[in-house]
Amino acid sequence: MEEWVGERWHRFIKGAADRSFAAAAVALPEVSEAVALLYRAAGGAAGTRVVPAADMRIGGPRSWLQRLAGSGLRAALPRLDEETLALPPRIALFADRALNRDLYLWLAALAAAFVPSGHWAADNLAATRLALQRCPGLRPRWERLREAHLAQRRADALKLPMQQQAAEQRLQALLLAGDEAAESALSAQEAAGLAPVWLWLQALPPELAVAAHSAKHQPRAGHAAPPQPPDADLAQAQKRRRTRQAKPASERAPLLLSSKAESLQSWSEHIPLDRGQDDEPDDEQAQAAADDMEQLTLSRDGSAVAARVKFDLDLPSASADDLPLGEGELLPEWDWKRQRLLPGHCQVQTLVTRPGASPLQPSAALRRTARQVRRRLELLRAAPKWQRGCSEGETLDLDAWVRHLGAVQAGGEPEPQVYARRQRGERSLATLLLADLSLSTDAYANNDARVIEVIRDALFVFGEALHACGDPFAMLGFSSVRRSQVRIQHLKSFEENWSGPVTARLGAIKPGYYTRMGAAIRLASKRLEQRPERQRLLLLLTDGKPNDLDVYEGRWGVEDTREAVLEARRAGLQPFCLSIDAEAPDYLPHIFGRQGWARVVRPSELPMRLAGVYAQLTR
Repeated sequence: MEEWVGERWHRFIKGAADRSFAAAAVALPEVSEAVALLYRAAGGAAGTRVVPAADMRIGGPRSWLQRLAGSGLRAALPRLDEETLALPPRIALFADRALNRDLYLWLAALAAAFVPSGHWAADNLAATRLALQRCPGLRPRWERLREAHLAQRRADALKLPMQQQAAEQRLQALLLAGDEAAESALSAQEAAGLAPVWLWLQALPPELAVAAHSAKHQPRAGHAAPPQPPDADLAQAQKRRRTRQAKPASERAPLLLSSKAESLQSWSEHIPLDRGQDDEPDDEQAQAAADDMEQLTLSRDGSAVAARVKFDLDLPSASADDLPLGEGELLPEWDWKRQRLLPGHCQVQTLVTRPGASPLQPSAALRRTARQVRRRLELLRAAPKWQRGCSEGETLDLDAWVRHLGAVQAGGEPEPQVYARRQRGERSLATLLLADLSLSTDAYANNDARVIEVIRDALFVFGEALHACGDPFAMLGFSSVRRSQVRIQHLKSFEENWSGPVTARLGAIKPGYYTRMGAAIRLASKRLEQRPERQRLLLLLTDGKPNDLDVYEGRWGVEDTREAVLEARRAGLQPFCLSIDAEAPDYLPHIFGRQGWARVVRPSELPMRLAGVYAQLTR
């Protein structure tokens, strides 16, 4: 009974102390597409992800109800770092819902112009001026937001101590006019005690950014970097937290008493106890503790434990592994931070299944699907092709007509080439199919089949259809374990016939390791470039985003894969990606372009969708 009463009281007092406008609230998922579009259109980095922000400690006055309820101490503030734009999961700051939505859009435009230099106020003022120059249509919305926010700040300023009231007045002067004198007079310490400026971004301090980057990209000796959490846990796993470095116990003062015996236990300061060899770490408890902490304190003790052995044990021995073809080769990788290729950065090794594997025995249903796809592609091959951009023809080419209108308005192209006509011509086409064989393909795509089995079926159906059509094609699979072991699985070369040994290799494919997609695309492009055909397709089948154990996780992998795709296009190839990942719309448009990818909602439909994409690209 006491717990029930306490719970009801806590809920009541928190509701009474809540100063937000719940009826006018706007959630981030409602505007995430518009925010991402505006951010990129205003000049923001295309690889930056929009994620929910984590709560952090804030200043400002609190009412007696908030003090009684223990609220008003933390809020999700907008932040920008090198990989993410973190915005509040929910904005209910104003009574007008339109203003709350406009605040999301303004923060996106501000982030696109934001260049951190270490001075919070100056950086936001400069970004505000630049954002309004780039997006003049946002000025009326920004002025309405500013007036509404200043009205709230003026009402709360009377509750502040005298010293903070002076700082608040200088801050309001910055918001109102951007006065340079007020800017120089406002210190970071004074701003920390004031209420959040919701029209500005909170920048990560340089020393904390260095510590976070060091902790993320420099694992201890003998340790593998832990894989990042899956995108399904985006709201929790991708929170931006402050972090700092802690000294090991051996480097601290030996006679300093670190804690009192009578202190209550709580999640607080880092204690340098080496628990790296625990057999059963409690990940859920660690996640809950991290969510409750204001700062994550990181330390590095330099000792090596058994984590390295655990990763290496996953690799087969030389006698059990597939046979290597040649000595391998070194391929470059794109460093998106320095905007340059790192030559010879990845060791790529091609492997082939050991002899003796039995040919694939497809089911009757799969054979029926293969026959349907084969007939469809045979009809496509026999049909005449449309020649576009003609001065005369059977029908109007709408794309050419739009281009012609633009050229006329620009003062050029007096003779329109806006017609299309059908004609029969020699078919000159080569295709390389690249399949993702990473560890994630071991998961079940549906109740009946794993992802690896769906990919195997798609490869078989595609091979049967192209073999009947007579178009040259090749097949490769790939996975990786860091940059030193990018494994390319040889399935079929352009010179091989579609026969028992090839289908045996298809039947022997199994889930591998990680997904260093950029290196695999570069090797596939290198082989496809050697073909003499006029049209050369590079088709990629995948179930997730690029990732690996090292720095390839996150934006590095996305940007490297994007650069590999751009290199393929510059070489005259036509890359296209088919993905069964539900999160594919979040990153594939940046990597392959808006017209260079497609998502398969039902994985069981992958064979038919692959054939449909092939037919569309070769039409």
